[in-house]
Amino acid sequence: MKLMIASDIHGSARWCSAMLDAWRAERPEKLILLGDLLYHGPRNDLPDEYAPKKVIALLNPLAAELVCVRGNCEAEVDQMVLDFPVMADCAALYVDGHTLYATHGHVYGETNPPPLKPGEFLLCGHTHVPACNRHEGFTYLNPGSVSIPKNGSAHSYCTLEDGVMRWKDLARGGAVWRTEKLW
Repeated sequence: MKLMIASDIHGSARWCSAMLDAWRAERPEKLILLGDLLYHGPRNDLPDEYAPKKVIALLNPLAAELVCVRGNCEAEVDQMVLDFPVMADCAALYVDGHTLYATHGHVYGETNPPPLKPGEFLLCGHTHVPACNRHEGFTYLNPGSVSIPKNGSAHSYCTLEDGVMRWKDLARGGAVWRTEKLW
């Protein structure tokens, strides 16, 4: 099974389009979106081509392809315009016999994880900083941000296939810049 994982689109039609170009090229079974789809929030500058209505139009046709969790910028009004669920705080993903706990990261995150069994994976966005950090009992994974990368990181997403996570640069046509064997 191949998954594509992305976070923090923040209403950027430009970077959402680039992400969907990568999705078409990657051909994953599901696209996992870790929240903050439509709005930029008061702490962020406006991303390139800030156009939440265009992002809605880009994502709605893919409703059956998506698994999404709520970010700190999602509101109930977003669910009224999106054709797929976006208000769940978390999702449990079972991949190749392993559990990935997907959440945005503003409630549960690397320093305050939810209850996890040893060896499970915590998949978060929110920080806009890509990461793979192994802790006692769990591994923290972050794909970075599609539209507003921070700490000098790339506009990024990840793929997970056969236990290997690959971080990819949207601005460089999906070039892999980090690979981690998870299992």
